[in-house]
Amino acid sequence: MIEANEFVDRARDFGLDWYAGVPCSFLTPFINCVIGDETLTYVSAANEGDAVAAAAGAVIGGRGGIAMMQNSGLGNAVSPLTSLAYVFRIPILVICTHRGAPGLSDEPQHELMGEITGQLFDTMDIPWEYFPDDAHAIDSALQRAAEFFKQHSRPYALLMRKGTVAPHVLDDQTATQRNRAKTVKGGAIPQTQARPSRAEALEAIVSVSDPAKSVVIATTGFTGRELFATEDRNNHMYMVGSMGCASSLGLGLAMARPDLNVIVIDGDGAALMRMGNMATVGAYAGTNFTHVLLDNEAHDSTGAQATVSANVDFANIALACGYGEVHRASDVSYLREFIELRNNGGPSFCHLKIDTGTLENLPRPDVSPADVLQRLKQRIATK
Repeated sequence: MIEANEFVDRARDFGLDWYAGVPCSFLTPFINCVIGDETLTYVSAANEGDAVAAAAGAVIGGRGGIAMMQNSGLGNAVSPLTSLAYVFRIPILVICTHRGAPGLSDEPQHELMGEITGQLFDTMDIPWEYFPDDAHAIDSALQRAAEFFKQHSRPYALLMRKGTVAPHVLDDQTATQRNRAKTVKGGAIPQTQARPSRAEALEAIVSVSDPAKSVVIATTGFTGRELFATEDRNNHMYMVGSMGCASSLGLGLAMARPDLNVIVIDGDGAALMRMGNMATVGAYAGTNFTHVLLDNEAHDSTGAQATVSANVDFANIALACGYGEVHRASDVSYLREFIELRNNGGPSFCHLKIDTGTLENLPRPDVSPADVLQRLKQRIATK
């Protein structure tokens, strides 16, 4: 058994100082230690996949990211681990508990996952070892992770068994007072009004986003491909998977790099898939986080099957989640002004209804995801 700070202090020496996670009783002392250390960042994620994506965003911004979770939630993290961290080559440390381990008496819901946790990491091509339960083993475990990061730039996992970390008291937590929006600006969108195309909306965003001071993250599907077709810039990141994780990735980057304006372009299907992250954004994001939701009420890139967004008031959801400024845009000129002129005390959100359909002969990015990320990191001077 080790003391939590023994690992946390050495991890910081290895550059690992940015944590996102979902609690587990095995992790309790470890999380309590991280929360109580003012030199570290901890984000309480809505789910394990968002923790992975947020940590990945922090890594893009130059921080050392750790995602913490119970193994029962590992399934929630499979998509961002395989189609974000793996594809874009983003090295994060995953600390996962081993509930239901063979020979351990545990709750019935952990039985199967306990048997297959190691196999899941193997299948995802994520090397893993047990979390060190002796202080003398900490350095060697962190060194192995660091060497793998250097050679392969992909996730590495530590599997934490019961009783690995000694109890650690949670210091009193004082909730941060946020500047929350009071109302939604822009008013209701007329149902009879013609909707702009996605391409028109993206052109507006590109026209007012400064490549020297901003990062534009486009959700997977037609949005990323159309952004590439509109203009391929080295401050753009085109999500090619991990649907729904654009906002959590952007949150991690925005927190790691408050000097950058991070613009996340989301879709209604993606936002619905991981809506819990809007609450996390409202709690943690600063004024440099801009969230644009282009809503065509459809999964456009898979055949335009309807989503349920026609029944969803995204703007009031953002308002309830604590965004600092919330707008409904009725047209592209409003969207352009929103991005160009916004002035608030927290993250900003704009909802724009758009039409279905896409450009003729829509291209796919001819730059690999890993190369897209490398040029982005060079642009924002991430080491």
